[in-house]
Order: sequence, then C-alpha cells, then structure tokens
Amino acid sequence: MQHSASLSTPGWGQEIRATLGIAGPLAAANLLQMLTYAIDVIFIARLGEKELAASALAVSLFGLVLWALTGLTGAVAPLIAEALGARAPALRAVRRSVRMALWLAVMAGIGGMGLCLMLDPIMRISGQQPAIIALANQYNTVLVVSMVPMLLSAVLRNFVSALGRPIFATAITGMGVFVNGIANYAFIFGKLGAPELGLAGAAVATIITALFTLAAYVLAIRMDKRLHRYHVFGRLWMPDWERLGQIARIGAPIALTITAEAGIFGAAAFLMGRFGAAELAGHTVALQLASLAFQVPFGVGQAAAIRVGYHYGAHDRAGVGRAGWVAVAIGAGFMTLTAGAMILAPEWLLRIYVDPDAPANGALVGFALQYLLLAAIFQLADGVQAVAAGALRGLQDTRVPMWIAIFSYWVPGIGLSVGLGFFTPLEGTGVWIGLATGLFFAAAGLLRRWHRRETLGLVRG
Repeated sequence: MQHSASLSTPGWGQEIRATLGIAGPLAAANLLQMLTYAIDVIFIARLGEKELAASALAVSLFGLVLWALTGLTGAVAPLIAEALGARAPALRAVRRSVRMALWLAVMAGIGGMGLCLMLDPIMRISGQQPAIIALANQYNTVLVVSMVPMLLSAVLRNFVSALGRPIFATAITGMGVFVNGIANYAFIFGKLGAPELGLAGAAVATIITALFTLAAYVLAIRMDKRLHRYHVFGRLWMPDWERLGQIARIGAPIALTITAEAGIFGAAAFLMGRFGAAELAGHTVALQLASLAFQVPFGVGQAAAIRVGYHYGAHDRAGVGRAGWVAVAIGAGFMTLTAGAMILAPEWLLRIYVDPDAPANGALVGFALQYLLLAAIFQLADGVQAVAAGALRGLQDTRVPMWIAIFSYWVPGIGLSVGLGFFTPLEGTGVWIGLATGLFFAAAGLLRRWHRRETLGLVRG
C-alpha cells in the first residue's frame, strides 16, 4: 500500500497548483470578510462616536468567541480530507463528519451566545461609561443571534473547500458584502421601507447577512452535483457521538490556540492605551495592516490542513511532507512581499486607513510608521506559524501545538511586551518587540514540530 501511495504522490508543481487552487479562493474570502466588518464600521460611524465605541466593545468579545468556535468546528476539514484521501467510499464518512460538525456548531453557538451576553458585567468591571454600556448592550443583545448561522456557514465552507469548491466561499462571501451594505443602509437609517433602528439596525443587518450566507451555502451544495452526492443534510437528526467527540477533541485545542493568540493582541491594545491616545491609534492602524496581510497565510494554512489531511488519509508520507512544505513556502513567500511593502512604502499603505499628510494625524502617523517597521519584521514569522499550524492540523495534531502557542504568546511574548514597554524607555516599541518575539517563538516551535513529524509518530504509512 505504501509503495502504491508513493506512485500517486503529486509532483511539486502539481502540489503547488493544488494548494494555490484552495488557498487563493479562501484567502480572497478572508479578505472579503474583513471588508464586511469594515462596512459595519463605516455605517455605524455615521451614527456618532458613542455608537462606534459601543459597537467596538461588543464586537471585541463577539469576534473573539466566534473566531475561537470557528476553530472548534473547523476541525471537520482535516477529517473530511482524510476520508477523501483514504480512497475508500468516502460518502458516509464525510456525511458523518459534516453532520456532527453542524451539531457542534449549534451547541457551541448557543454556549457562545451565553458567553457574549456576559458583556455587561465585563464593561462595568472595566469602568466603561454608562451611556456606552447601554448602547453596547442594545447592540449586543441582537448581534448574538447571528452566531449560530455564522458557525453553520463556517462548517459548510470547510465542506465545499475540502471537496474542491473553495471558489464558492469567495463568491458567497462577496455576495454577503453587498447584502450587508444594503441591510445596514436600510435598517440603521430606515431606508427602503425598513424601520429606522439606529445601532440595533447594524446588528439586524449582521443577522440578515449571516442567514443569507447560510442559505447560499445550502443552495450551492444542493445544486452542485459533486457536493450534492454526499447528502450532508440527510438524516440530520441522527447522532454520531463518536465522531462528535473526535471533532471536539481535535477542535478544542484549536479554539484555545486562537484565544491565546487573539488574547495577546487584545492585551497589547490595553498596554498601548497606557502610553496615550496617539500611541494607541498608531498601534491600531499598524495592526489593521498586519491583520490584512495575515489573511493570505491564514488561507494558505486552511489549504494546508486540507492538502496534508488528504495525503494523511492516503497513508502517503511523501505527499504529506510535500503538501506541508509547499504551503509553508507559499505563506512565507507572500509575507516576504508584504514585509517589503511595509518597509519600502509604509505611507502608501497607511493611506488605506488614514491621511498621512493631514496635520491632525501627525502623531498617529509617526507612531504607526514605527510600528509598521516592526510589523514588517514579524511578517515572516506570522505567516510561517499560521501555515505550520494548519499543516499540523492536517495530521490532526492540535494539542501540543496549542501548548506551543500558549507558551510563545504569553511567556516570552507578553513578558517582553510588559518588560520593555514599562521598564525601559521603549514604551510602545517595546510592546511591539514583545509581540514579534511571541510570533517568532510560535513559528520556530510549530515549524520544528512539523519538521520532526516522522520522529514524533504523527504520520502513518
């Protein structure tokens, strides 16, 4: 079996094309998702500073919980890929995985809604203004309804991507951008016959967009012959506790890894706020640009989980290695380009968010330029850690990578941020050096584990 599997191992060129074929549409979908959030901000900003601040508080918690739970249910992708790679009749195995991932999305989504409804005490403990708390609660109470359909859509996105239809994710997310814009316009300002709901209207728009996206995935799966033959919506009421447990075991460490990584950047914002408004604003703009660049290696990491998972299911050791290293090279190559742009044309990049020539933005731009130089330095590490983590997920290896991430971000990472930021004259620059150090530790640890996958017994053959 091992010999026959090696004969079918794709060549380097084939693997590059296959990885790019999945990664390209997924990266585009990730960027479009960021555009969806940007549209929310644009419309809410027209209501005033208080509404914008209130929505930011709600989204900070909602986004973290949603992202973590998307990682939890996203464990279905390598399981689907493994079943396809095994070359056995995969219909039942794929259907079981998707059905139980949908179950997990509903259960985790309800729990996530409960967590998000804890926003009120969190805001009160952190000393937010009463007017802001009232607005944030009004927005958050409606927003949480969108969580379950968003998680269900994420499961179906993994299914269509693993089955070779990642372009559906791009197209559906793109259509969602337009739906979100129209719904915001209608329900915030009372246009197109809709009631004028103000800030709550933005949350209604998010729900409408989430339901549209879910319906679009269901329709696409029903209409595409290759996808429909798996009948993933058949017998949805039938439990498969063993498969549900398997998805949860693989996915829980992914959710905790995401929480650890998001947590260090959230903590960094609170640290920066201690130095002044201009430092925090410059940090926010620089981090937005770094986050924009990160969407591409994040998509490559998603593709790596699928490609490595496919070869893992086929018991193809050579294919596993080739898929992982190709993905790492693609992610590192792209982030090298973005690092170059941040070093050579930082002011041009800043124009995406602010006017660097406006005198009022002078202090903000000065700090943002400092932080962008450091962002350029950690671009390569950020890309490598994202892709290496994806490749290890393809091997269903998530528990040790979780501990690598938690240690990297919260020991050398936040430790240096606090030490250099508050006990040296570096201040904000010191915080960013800490962030970069955490990412370098994570990249080194995850890449080393990927390199030693055979020695560690992570690959079967």
